[in-house]
Amino acid sequence: MTELAIKGDHQRAVEALRRSYEAIPAGAPVRLAKRTSNLFRWRDPSEAPGLDVSGFDSVLSVDPEERTAQVQGMTTYEALVDATLPHGLMPTVVPQLKTITLGGAVTGLGIESTSFRDGLPHESVLEMDVLTGDGRIVTASRDNEHSDLFYGFPNSYGTLGYSLRLKIELRRVRPYVRLRHLRFGDASELAKAMAEITEAGTYEGETVDFMDGTVFGKAEQYITLGFFADDAPYTSDYKGQKIYYRSIQERSIDFLTIRDYIWRWDTDWFWCSGAFGVQNPTIRRLWPDKYKRSDVYRKLVAYDRRYHLVAHVERWRGLRPREDVIQDIEVPVERLPEFLEFFHDKVGMSPIWLCPLRAKERWPLYPLEVGRTYVNAGFWGTVRLPPGRIPEHHNRLIEREVAALEGHKSLYSTAFYARDEFWRYYDGETYRRLKGAYDSQGRLLDLYDKCVRGR
Repeated sequence: MTELAIKGDHQRAVEALRRSYEAIPAGAPVRLAKRTSNLFRWRDPSEAPGLDVSGFDSVLSVDPEERTAQVQGMTTYEALVDATLPHGLMPTVVPQLKTITLGGAVTGLGIESTSFRDGLPHESVLEMDVLTGDGRIVTASRDNEHSDLFYGFPNSYGTLGYSLRLKIELRRVRPYVRLRHLRFGDASELAKAMAEITEAGTYEGETVDFMDGTVFGKAEQYITLGFFADDAPYTSDYKGQKIYYRSIQERSIDFLTIRDYIWRWDTDWFWCSGAFGVQNPTIRRLWPDKYKRSDVYRKLVAYDRRYHLVAHVERWRGLRPREDVIQDIEVPVERLPEFLEFFHDKVGMSPIWLCPLRAKERWPLYPLEVGRTYVNAGFWGTVRLPPGRIPEHHNRLIEREVAALEGHKSLYSTAFYARDEFWRYYDGETYRRLKGAYDSQGRLLDLYDKCVRGR
């Protein structure tokens, strides 16, 4: 299909969506009808039909000279990477899971191993078309009349509007990535090294292209550095029998193709595939490679969440209930050792994913300090509840600790803040001003109601 035809399809989808939005009765809830989700805020399926956004899942164009792409809001990063890599380009930040959408990563945040240099996915956006809560379609950029929406859109989670088209920056890539896994026995030394590498952008005289980390325990933690390469003496394959996160403990140097590096975490949903037995060599051999994907595992979790199969079995066995502890948080790099010490002591879950980042601009609804180095800690699993504790015991502990350490918590999963506390952390004054300007009738959910009350 030609680029002109694709753009024509996009315009027709825009007009159809506008008509669909206008047809929703006043006072009726407005939601998207989506086939996939990477959120972990569960709610019962709505009986009300959602807005059909299936026509917004394409890459409209890639400009190799300008190093930009025009992308529809529901386009997955898997499709976006497939469109850009043939041009020797990739998005500046590619979140870890294939079915995360560009629009989702911009309105709901995302992060990956280029974030120590390139910030978060929304920092690569040059302009975006947004269907606002009041039914308008506006183009927002850093310096036009809708710049307030442009800067307020990240971390709004679709409560101000939905992105239909985004123009984003791309960065050049090379065919391979050479990895170095550096082991640390002390969290303070790891944090110090992350801060120094982030500040310098180099390690032992080489430019660092990627950086993240993995914590297996108090005395075993790693920084993984990635360096672009034009050739490789070999390449490892973690899409089949081998498991990427295990390789971090087993080897100090590794080589991957750029595509396999980008999706290194997706095959096993970091390490969460173990919950389905997929890390057992026999089961792994029988499990088709095409189903070794994060979206497949998430559907299995959603099925269990709906029917409580595991909980019923564990209750029958007389085991204490488990609490889902599925979160990403950011703390300043100098406070990371304190957070890890707390987490080992009070939660006791491992592994933990680490990813340093720096915000390049101020984004009010997720107000990281510009130029300050933070570290994202990601942890995804379940923990047994101590006797007599409330069901959200560990999550509430984590919220309080992150606040005490001058950090922030992503809102893709459960949150328990009181309303006043929530708006202190996520700039309620700016949000209310934006809500009045772009959704004055409250057609879309309020951010607190959506992310904390689970409406």
